Amino acid sequence: MKFISNIINKTNFNSPLGVRGCSPLGAGGLLLFLLLSSCSGTRQLPEGEKLYTGAVVKLETTEKVQKGVIKSAAEEAIRPSPNKSYFGLRPKLWMYLMAGNEPFNKFETWLRKNGEEPVLISNVKPGATASVIDAKLFNMGIFNSYTQYEIVEKKRTAKVIYTSYIHKPYVVKNLIYAIGDDSISHIVLADKENTLIKPDQNYSLETLVNERLRIDNLLKNNGYYYFNPDYLLFKADTSIVDHSVSFKLTLKDSIPAEAKNVYHIRNVYINQNYSLRRQRNDSINDTIMLQNTIFQGKRSNMNIRPAVILRSVYLKKNERYTRLNHNITLNRLMSMGNFKFVQIKFSDSDTVPGFLDATILMTPMTNYTFRAEMDIVTKSNNYTGPRLNLSILDRNTFKGAELLNTNMAGSYETQLSGANKNLYSYSWNPQAELTFPRFLVPFRLKQTNSIYIPKTAFLVSYNYLKRGNYFDMSTFQFKYGLKWKENSRLEHELNPVNISYSSIGNESEAFLKLLDTIPYLKKSYEEQFIAGGSYSFTYNEQVITGKKWQNYIHGTVETAGNTFSLLKIIGGEKPNSVNPSKVVGAIYSQFAKIGVDGRTYYTFDDNHKLALRVFAGAARSYGNSASLPYTKQFFSGGPNSIRAFQINSLGPGTYLQEVGNIGFLQTGGDIKLETNAEYRFGIYSFLKGALFVDAGNVWLQKSNPSGIGTPFSFSTFTNELAVGAGVGLRLDVSFFVLRFDLAMPLRKPWLPDNSRWVINQIDLKSSIWRKENLILNIAIGYPF
Repeated sequence: MKFISNIINKTNFNSPLGVRGCSPLGAGGLLLFLLLSSCSGTRQLPEGEKLYTGAVVKLETTEKVQKGVIKSAAEEAIRPSPNKSYFGLRPKLWMYLMAGNEPFNKFETWLRKNGEEPVLISNVKPGATASVIDAKLFNMGIFNSYTQYEIVEKKRTAKVIYTSYIHKPYVVKNLIYAIGDDSISHIVLADKENTLIKPDQNYSLETLVNERLRIDNLLKNNGYYYFNPDYLLFKADTSIVDHSVSFKLTLKDSIPAEAKNVYHIRNVYINQNYSLRRQRNDSINDTIMLQNTIFQGKRSNMNIRPAVILRSVYLKKNERYTRLNHNITLNRLMSMGNFKFVQIKFSDSDTVPGFLDATILMTPMTNYTFRAEMDIVTKSNNYTGPRLNLSILDRNTFKGAELLNTNMAGSYETQLSGANKNLYSYSWNPQAELTFPRFLVPFRLKQTNSIYIPKTAFLVSYNYLKRGNYFDMSTFQFKYGLKWKENSRLEHELNPVNISYSSIGNESEAFLKLLDTIPYLKKSYEEQFIAGGSYSFTYNEQVITGKKWQNYIHGTVETAGNTFSLLKIIGGEKPNSVNPSKVVGAIYSQFAKIGVDGRTYYTFDDNHKLALRVFAGAARSYGNSASLPYTKQFFSGGPNSIRAFQINSLGPGTYLQEVGNIGFLQTGGDIKLETNAEYRFGIYSFLKGALFVDAGNVWLQKSNPSGIGTPFSFSTFTNELAVGAGVGLRLDVSFFVLRFDLAMPLRKPWLPDNSRWVINQIDLKSSIWRKENLILNIAIGYPF
């Protein structure tokens, strides 16, 4: 209190930058709170100055136009931006002014650094802004607009009103090609159907710029290495009668000769040990020739075999230069994961005119990377404990750019409070994954021109799990999978072989008794051998920067046990769930499973975003299985699901899980439906907030013999949804997000039909209600 009081006392209440106008009603924190709460920042301004609060754009026209689009374009020209305001308060402006005059102490320095300097009306140049607005409108085809401005002043604030007098934008009448070079003209005319300039569309400078870039890319893919979009010239002829514009596309007279020549590749040099510190004039005497490509350096010093590098090099001797092959080479070499930097330098051949020498320079990463991660896991069911993860990555295991990731993970968790204080769980999980930068399949595949390297992964893992007072479980897994990307948005993963085998030992009487009371759970734990395959795809528009609406879809399909059942049938045996068949001494599971996770994000601005998510999944056991394995069931509830309910505690259907009595062993379902809506907003710097609503549940199929809860039915499922809502606080520092979500249930599906909505029971003042209903979810990363 003394420190804050000293700051208040030091501040000059009568100076231009003091806090004159906000009465000092006390000392220390109370005064600081009142100042933050009641001062809008305008009373502390220098005498005679007014705070700029923003601008308004008005459009005046006698014609029918798209005012929304035009107004948005005009508003982009408005400068400067006013001080940020929250419900009429300007805390960052207040912080800046609160610091007073120099010299500053540490706290005042912090206030000045994190505050906002006042934007005064005297800093605004409305005449210049009006000119910029007219320029923006001109670029949209409104060639004869003019903008006036008016400054509207109040006692301590001022704003600017810009009024633009506009007409209907000019439209494109036609595009005539008058390219003097026959070869270039032939290429452009052959592709004119893909032109971005279409008749009857509004004139747009942006479209003209993009059309030049498109033609430039077209020509570079046809060998015109030295061509530049600036060499293209659009000549416009406007008509005031019908507000149209005709274009003629020509080449500039100043275009250099080399820009009109087609170039081929002469020599390709590759240096896979290039150092950024190496001088450009360093000479390399040792070289190796392979497939008409020259590798620089000694073979013994080459970390990766030259033949492996060549699989990603699409620049070939005597072939015509194309930008496509240039980009494919760069991207594939970088996506190998072995190099920090890759660059390609082109130079005119010294021996043959019209040819280029390409030098590929690659700066390698270190071969080994060690990583150690330790964190504390806290779950909504009050289980808490540490987790440790150690990994070593070998980037070039067999000198073929293979990636070997060896991992050892361990965790321990226990319930610190509640009915299961004596329950604990620990696990350790060694794992090794070997990734090859190509497809490894028993048949030949044609090489594609994708800029992404296809990959093959082999994974072997073992997991030991100790559930205190319950059982021990050992799980072995082997997986063989293929990964590839079609483009930056669409990715595929196919796992033809995915085998896991689990065995349970040291089963306690309490565990066996629990399984006897829940036959469905007992059946799930009996079937411990899973052999099948899966396919998944991911479509992600979040990689597209600047897009207002961004969509994300992830779909998975998985089957298991069909091959074993087919072999059994061929052998004269018919698998069935009453007397299930075994493989390697264990009952094998047979099921099919599908899931779709769809999300959409709408960005209002940098600090406000709406995120929506829908998940739908269904699985069915058949043949050798009566129910799904426990690890393949759907679960609902928890930090990334329905946040108002404990992790995996919902369903199936109207079933009420006694989480306090069954400990770690929650029941899942065959069908899952979930939807989430979250509004995210900025609070201050890296501190973000959120308001959210979640709804969903899991159900069993009608064919499932367990009899737990109500089976899924299209006519009743909406009446069996759990609903929750809450608020969130996130510490978002871009590379790390720590999330706190406080949620409460609005609808409980296990209650009687007419009593499931519990909004009228909310009583934040009651400690009993808070204990039974409020769930604090602490997690890393956003929920979706």
